[in-house]
Amino acid sequence: MNLNSSNNITENERYKIGNRITWITIIINIILSIAKILVGLLANSTAMLADGIHTISDTASSIGIIISFFIAKKPEDMEHHYGHEKAESIAGFVLSLLLISVGMNIGYSAIKILIAGKNIVPGVTAVWAASISIVAKEVQYRIAMYGGRKINSSALIADAWHHRSDALSSIGALIGIIGARMGYYFLDPLAGLVVSVIVVKVGIEIFINGYNELMDSSIEKEKLYKVAEEILENTEVNNINELRSRKHGSKVFIDIKVCVDPNITVAKGHSIGEDVEKIIHKNIDHVKEVLVHTNPCIRPEVGKCSDCEARTSIFVRNGKKKHV
Repeated sequence: MNLNSSNNITENERYKIGNRITWITIIINIILSIAKILVGLLANSTAMLADGIHTISDTASSIGIIISFFIAKKPEDMEHHYGHEKAESIAGFVLSLLLISVGMNIGYSAIKILIAGKNIVPGVTAVWAASISIVAKEVQYRIAMYGGRKINSSALIADAWHHRSDALSSIGALIGIIGARMGYYFLDPLAGLVVSVIVVKVGIEIFINGYNELMDSSIEKEKLYKVAEEILENTEVNNINELRSRKHGSKVFIDIKVCVDPNITVAKGHSIGEDVEKIIHKNIDHVKEVLVHTNPCIRPEVGKCSDCEARTSIFVRNGKKKHV
């Protein structure tokens, strides 16, 4: 059985929203990265130069996200029966590796300068550049996060955190620049090192999330418990033999096995299955497809409910099962 997702946003609308937000961030990032690298070189600021390189990685990742949106919106075909939504998960996964790599590179450069003990005084231009960058990157974060949550895009949410890490990077750079100008020369490279730790941490978190999506992780168990209870309370299902879910990019697939009265007609069993599917779509967002399998319930004259439960996996709380 297959019904449309409860989400009112169509795939074309998702693509347009995600694409528009990503292009806005790309334009801002190009301007910021050029400005920060130039200021870093001219004002002798290691922290600002590292921050500018970090912003370039934002631009590269955003281009990758645009490509993933284009692929994800393609419908099912003969080679991809479940669609292409995982392209967004792959983009988020690759973005995490990019973040980790950039963070480690920034940290390595900062450590080399700290060991060398160079007394570099950044110019005042670097202070203004870092301040403007903080505001711009925070705005980008809020725009991308809003859009990512609206269209349920893990790639866009990952990109939002990339912008937030850049804002934190700029804060670190600003502290280091001001400290170095006050005579604490070690603060500029030290700020670059702190930035690297922040970037790597965010990258690891996005990596774990992307890994789980690519491994078909389930949605929250609480949502499965809730929908199972409503099915048992509001349909003619006697018991739930199995309830499984898996994330597929921005979408969710649900497989459920239920047992019903074995003496009903095929048409009646199909009607019960449709009731089950409607409840799932009502309670779980972004469901792309629900597969309902009906089993004949073991009657008392044939066996006990415990016999059925012994061979099934039930996702309902104790006391919530129906018995025949």
